[in-house]
Amino acid sequence: MDMKQLQGMDTFMVLSILNEKLRLECDSLTTLIARFDLDSQWLISTMHSIDHQYDSVSNQFKPIISA
Repeated sequence: MDMKQLQGMDTFMVLSILNEKLRLECDSLTTLIARFDLDSQWLISTMHSIDHQYDSVSNQFKPIISA
């Protein structure tokens, strides 16, 4: 997974890829970022731009639920 490729993709496609990698290959967000040499700031801000955040219990990005 190349950072430049991710940056050029549709954000929802990136979400899908990240959640697949978390489900199949990485046991945490920290592992995902390290294994694929991702920019953590870009990753978090990109997911927030589509109202998603990382949930450590389920180990995936989920929609942000507003109260």
